[in-house]
Amino acid sequence: MEEQSPNNLPKESEKASTAAPGDPVEKLFVRQGSLRAGWRLLIYLVIFLALWISCSYVLVQIFHPRRDVFSPGFQLAGESASFLSALGAAWVMALIEERSVGLFGLPARRAFGKLFWQGCLFGLVEIGALVGTIGAFHGYSFGSLAEHGAGILRWALFWGGFFLVVGFFEEFFFRGYTLYSLAEGIGFWPAAVALSLCFGAVHRQNVGENWIGLAGVVLVGLFWCFTLKRTGSLWFAVGMHAAFDYGETFLFSVPDSGMVFPGHLSNATLHGPSWLTGGAPGPEASLIDFAILLLFFVIFDRLHPTPKVEVDATAGGAA
Repeated sequence: MEEQSPNNLPKESEKASTAAPGDPVEKLFVRQGSLRAGWRLLIYLVIFLALWISCSYVLVQIFHPRRDVFSPGFQLAGESASFLSALGAAWVMALIEERSVGLFGLPARRAFGKLFWQGCLFGLVEIGALVGTIGAFHGYSFGSLAEHGAGILRWALFWGGFFLVVGFFEEFFFRGYTLYSLAEGIGFWPAAVALSLCFGAVHRQNVGENWIGLAGVVLVGLFWCFTLKRTGSLWFAVGMHAAFDYGETFLFSVPDSGMVFPGHLSNATLHGPSWLTGGAPGPEASLIDFAILLLFFVIFDRLHPTPKVEVDATAGGAA
């Protein structure tokens, strides 16, 4: 997955030009000599689905053939299969389009570099400030330790790896090739809004989720699109996503999108009005988190100002 220079990326104004006159059927499928973005996206999703069905079956049979679907091990197998399928489908599309896979947001040269760790810092600061503020208003209690000794280390490592995989899958699937191709057709921000709404809609299936929590998911999705737009990379978003979920589930032991898994650090409790604690979905549905995310937009804008030669984040390549 090689890093691409933004100077070689097409400008959005160039993509907006109308198709050349010709056969109406051809114009339906072809634009400027290549398959239209919508058809490429459809092909990607079909390949992803085929890979996901086969990969999920194999991994689940190997690691958890008869376990409960809500067990951590089963969930890890499922998330791993999902990410491998999303990446594999993007690799196939890269071959078809004669492009680098790194162009879709995860350039290998930036793997676990400065942006990733900066994202981790943002994620831990977000959940720490959020729970700390809730606690300051007497809405959070850490409680007694739920794990002891080696159990703490075992679960700490497991959840660290688990949420890293979750971050990889959700960021790459919603803001990798999908955003790259859709943005070529309708522009970056319309595509970012559409996919962030899809990102929120997917979370509706989580137990205990509500509309405020879903709005928070959409907002953070837009923030991660903004970080991609400024840096040309998803590494920041992956780090922040993983770190926030890790802090929420393990370190502070509160619901994550309405779900509470075993193996958390303490028997923490939330108590107080939903606007403060987030209610059933957890702190990410707290109004305080909305304020933190809006502040993050401002901070990130200062840390990563618009470059003189703007990164074309429809490609999600590298800054």
